[in-house]
Amino acid sequence: GVMDGGLISPRREGAPQGGPLSPLLSNLLLTELDRELERRGHRFCRYADDCNIYVRSKQAGERVMVSVTRFLEERLKLRVNAAKSAVDRPWRRRFLGYSVTWHRRTRLRVSPESVQRLRSTLRDVLRRGRGRSLSYTLKVLAPILRGWAAYYQLTASKRALETVDGWLRRKLRGILWRQWKRPATRARALMRLGLPEERACKSASNGRGPWWNSGASHLKVALPNRYFARLGLVSLVDTVVRLQSRP
Repeated sequence: GVMDGGLISPRREGAPQGGPLSPLLSNLLLTELDRELERRGHRFCRYADDCNIYVRSKQAGERVMVSVTRFLEERLKLRVNAAKSAVDRPWRRRFLGYSVTWHRRTRLRVSPESVQRLRSTLRDVLRRGRGRSLSYTLKVLAPILRGWAAYYQLTASKRALETVDGWLRRKLRGILWRQWKRPATRARALMRLGLPEERACKSASNGRGPWWNSGASHLKVALPNRYFARLGLVSLVDTVVRLQSRP
């Protein structure tokens, strides 16, 4: 059945999402589309119901969009999602979470939408982890980061990975700054982490918020990247590089 408003009602159409039946049915039905595109000589890539067709110009793309939509709706009796369909440059679109660069020799990269979804997921975990130990939060983050890196290991551009790694470390520094709460506690923590007493006391009482302090030099020196690595924080860049270097 279908869960609607907390109540289960009978399912009258469609297939369960995430089950093996949905991709099987899509391949059975859309094999006819594959053969039609091959007959026309188009270059295309399809995964389940997500399909990209590559042509040489915008005008050709618009013609193909109209003709393929007609084929799907009239021949296969399917509805095309107009909101998710478009004629555009490949690097402005995403396919299975990936996009491509605009260079002549294109390279795979993670789409910006995929990065934003990851940040949203991590933000929810970090919000719940404000009252917990840092080691517990890193254990919760580890499978999320490893799974994401494994899926996007084909990316040739590391910029998005580096950006998320840096953003995540800054968020973790902010969590620690919140947990230390009082200026005296912050000063003692900074001194334990190697800051001189005068700098630690001055930094602890600066009156700025957690986000500002998490990006300031005193926390970057006290909590460098290797500090989080020792605690077990999974680095997206390091994980992808390791996966790509496997024979």
